[in-house]
Amino acid sequence: MLRRLWQAWRRPAPAIPEADWEAAFLALPILAPRPAGERERLQLLAGALLTQKSIEPIGELDLGTTETLALALLAALPILNLGLDWYRGWHALVLYPDEFRSRYEEVDETGVVHQIEDWRSGESWGRGPLILSLADVAAAGQGDGYNVVVHECAHKLDQLDGEANGRPPLHPGMDPGAWSAAFAAAYRDLGRRAMRRLSTVVDPYAAESPAEFFAVTSELFFDAPRDLQRGYPAVYEQLALFYRQDPALYLPATTP
Repeated sequence: MLRRLWQAWRRPAPAIPEADWEAAFLALPILAPRPAGERERLQLLAGALLTQKSIEPIGELDLGTTETLALALLAALPILNLGLDWYRGWHALVLYPDEFRSRYEEVDETGVVHQIEDWRSGESWGRGPLILSLADVAAAGQGDGYNVVVHECAHKLDQLDGEANGRPPLHPGMDPGAWSAAFAAAYRDLGRRAMRRLSTVVDPYAAESPAEFFAVTSELFFDAPRDLQRGYPAVYEQLALFYRQDPALYLPATTP
């Protein structure tokens, strides 16, 4: 029995047909400009992610092959040049068909604890699973700046050194002061614009907290990099150093 279990554990996962991967890439326009070498590495990383993380649909949700592979590609994108170890400490992606109700506690400025219940498209808590709405996953990666998968994966990276605070563990050689200055200035600017109901490059939801600002700007960084580069160039530069990627590099130059 032990021998059979050992052999089953060591047995490699079934190979995924290239046609299935091609369909997943076609579903994600943001990956089209990437060089062939990067796309190949992303595919390998997404395949490895599928062997380490379980995908757990809720209820009778039927998850197709293209949807599964597209989800894996989006989840692998932030760690393309970081590695799977950056997703350590959690083991599952839980999928709801659509937005789901979430209950949590929130402490106000006076120290009073409030029980809050609202609708979510994604959720990430400490070492628990990453929870997503499949309907919102399907809307990610289209190049319009919305990417719930990257958003929640960014929270996971932010939580690696403790509670999410908008600054993940920085690499050796990165300047913490430069990171703080870039993000603090942009966060203040967004807060002022949101209060005055002015147009913003970044979704005003990012003004909720530094953690949300990091997650939302990460969405833009991968999904609409030119927008973030135009609105908050210093933030874009810091994210490029952290993620070790430069998505805007692959897009054609645009007229300001």
